[in-house]
Amino acid sequence: MNILLFLQAAQGAGVMAYFPFILILAIMYFLMIRPQAKRQKEKQAMIQALKKGDKVVTIGGIHGSVSGFKGKDGKTLLLQIDSNAKITINRSSVSSLASQNDSQSELIEEK
Repeated sequence: MNILLFLQAAQGAGVMAYFPFILILAIMYFLMIRPQAKRQKEKQAMIQALKKGDKVVTIGGIHGSVSGFKGKDGKTLLLQIDSNAKITINRSSVSSLASQNDSQSELIEEK
């Protein structure tokens, strides 16, 4: 009988030994993984909502406006970077809308 009580007490202590690890994983999820997933969903929604005339910035830092889409699926778009220059890029290479970056750069310039 004493052996059974000892085994139950040892099992309870074993579960409590894993509690700090579980707590650390939960904190990492809420502070790192969840916000990153949210940003990724927002960026994907922005890329899917692109339309003709939107001013965008590519991952490489090229500023331009969307002048059209290519292909049946619309995965590539024509980016007008100058009055005579157009380039073809993938939708996934769009980093952000230029209007978002302009408002951020204005804040930096004011400081």
